[in-house]
Amino acid sequence: MHPEWISAFTFLAVSALVGGGLLAAAKVLRVRARAKPSELKLRTYECGEEASGNAWIQFHARYYVVALFFVLFDVEAVFLFPWAVAGRSLGLAGFVAVTSFIVVLMLGWLYAMRKDSLRWL
Repeated sequence: MHPEWISAFTFLAVSALVGGGLLAAAKVLRVRARAKPSELKLRTYECGEEASGNAWIQFHARYYVVALFFVLFDVEAVFLFPWAVAGRSLGLAGFVAVTSFIVVLMLGWLYAMRKDSLRWL
């Protein structure tokens, strides 16, 4: 057997033992409830308010589209912030990268506007 096969097998065996050991320790040391569940603990809790109506209602698909656009532009802001902080030190290459990133995002935004994806009603 080659030495690299032996080291790979050893690594696999140790990884399996550590993983199995952690799972076994978690099973043994888990947190257990001491009291039996009461009626109060089994009730639905909605921000301190009494639950009313059925929880299984259908939302319009546009609600999810607006939520996805929010996440998209939120991630855009996360990517733009470091570029804004280090803007001068990046030089022309950084400026071109930021500009192309913004152009691609704005093309996507214009496409969504043209398809009326952002119109609520």
